[in-house]
Amino acid sequence: MLKWSIIFFVIAIIAGLLGFTGIAGAAAGIAKILFVIFLILFVVFLIMGRRQPTV
Repeated sequence: MLKWSIIFFVIAIIAGLLGFTGIAGAAAGIAKILFVIFLILFVVFLIMGRRQPTV
């Protein structure tokens, strides 16, 4: 998920440099959403991994 976020961020930068502001804004928005989802999943799995195994 982080990989896709970085890809969309790079697309946004390139599109912004070339003057495609609509595409740059959309790609940046997608990158933000994917990054937030990545962070949420990271925290959830970090917390789940710290549980003691039940015997």
